[in-house]
Amino acid sequence: MFKKILIANRGEIACRVIRACREMKIKTVAVYSEADKNALHVRMADEAYFIGAPPSSESYLRWDKIIEVAKQSGAEAIHPGYGFLSENAEFVRQVTNEGITFIGPHPEAMEAMGGKISARLIAIEAGVPVVPGTTEPLKSFEDAHEVADRFGYPVMLKASAGGGGKGMRLVENETDLKNALEAAQSEAMASFGDDAVYVEKAVVRPRHIEIQVFSDKHGNHVHLGERECSIQRRHQKVIEECPSPINDAELRRAMGECAVKVAKAVNYVGAGTVEFLVSDLDKSFYYLEMNTRLQVEHPVTELVTGIDLVREQIRVAWGEKLSFTQDDVQMNGHAIECRVYAEDPENNFLPSPGKITRLKLPQGSGVRDDGGIYEGSEISIYYDPMISKFAVHGKDRAEAIDRMRRALQEYEVGGIKTTLPFFREVVEDEEFIEGKLDTGFIPRFYERRKALEISETERDMALIAAALGFSQKSQTVSAEKQTNNSKPSRWVMAGRSAVLSNRN
Repeated sequence: MFKKILIANRGEIACRVIRACREMKIKTVAVYSEADKNALHVRMADEAYFIGAPPSSESYLRWDKIIEVAKQSGAEAIHPGYGFLSENAEFVRQVTNEGITFIGPHPEAMEAMGGKISARLIAIEAGVPVVPGTTEPLKSFEDAHEVADRFGYPVMLKASAGGGGKGMRLVENETDLKNALEAAQSEAMASFGDDAVYVEKAVVRPRHIEIQVFSDKHGNHVHLGERECSIQRRHQKVIEECPSPINDAELRRAMGECAVKVAKAVNYVGAGTVEFLVSDLDKSFYYLEMNTRLQVEHPVTELVTGIDLVREQIRVAWGEKLSFTQDDVQMNGHAIECRVYAEDPENNFLPSPGKITRLKLPQGSGVRDDGGIYEGSEISIYYDPMISKFAVHGKDRAEAIDRMRRALQEYEVGGIKTTLPFFREVVEDEEFIEGKLDTGFIPRFYERRKALEISETERDMALIAAALGFSQKSQTVSAEKQTNNSKPSRWVMAGRSAVLSNRN
């Protein structure tokens, strides 16, 4: 087994990998930028090396510096985490050329699945259902107009080299097509250096459900069930579940078999995720894309299956066979994960960088916090503002929701805005509790909340108006009584108390 592994990442995922390595008695090497010199992953690793200025382009994306540190420290392997260089095929080639093991798939698989159009073609050839769409980039607005008319609105424009919701636009009608196409191409070029965009038919009320796959170097390919990832903001997930509330054994089997077909088609090795859109109306499903890396939401799969995915990644990279077969994979209970971000939910989830002045983590059975911070940590403006992957496990979905509800009340982060208040409201939401989830959940959630606030305001105004009218009548009666030498009336105060009581 490896004696030393370098983690080419930061934050909570670097801490997660370090913890797995510790359990396997493997030494760890951290890399850090100027902004992360006091970060938790730097403190946790056995060794830590400075690699550059805060911008990721000058530090965590500098593969030459990372490889230099690996050689200098004697690291035998590099774990990329997710984000940064985790899906960069050229980085993988450079790593392997230096005789260092990359913990992940081979570069050819990354390239095959990295382009959404090429990945669609592979899925089609493998017999996996895909959303109706183009297999070539759009050449012009006229081309887009013709395709959209053929498929019928609504349609989705997607950057071919995209990810994380960048270069993606939903087009409801012909009038919006031109502006949406220009915006998608511009964002794609800015994010990926490639303005290629293609069109897909938009699935009505789609659920975003993904299948975890795992493959080894001996030709074994399995899946570990699904994760429901439909609750998203800006096309990025914020709450995930395993299993999905909509799935049953038959749908899981069918989607799992399709995911394995995709993995086999590119001779995949390691942990990967095949993502699908599933119609909330008839449970029809369509291949969306494959992420050739570990996912942020992997803890819910680990909690339900009992399989440590990071440990398995390391074993497979060493050359061992998978420690389990498809028949060994069992779904036990239900897990829910909330991505705790340093963001302000009341301000369109904009980042909220700053110093964490207070941190209190929930405790108890079935609670897991994969964090990368400590009290006094600084949330930087330079990187993704995720604080932790916070997950709970229960014997069923109802128990998992109850546990998440309790744990969120105990979770405290001071000094910055976080998504914790948003999660506390969502777990009380009727549609969430009933499992009525799709990618439009958050906009509908805010519409319901706004309607409720308006309703409560109107009720309060009516109560106040009624009480004031009652109060004026009482004052008239009181004046008449005082004219007749009666004692002062107490009705006015009683009327005000009634308003306050009803408002509470």
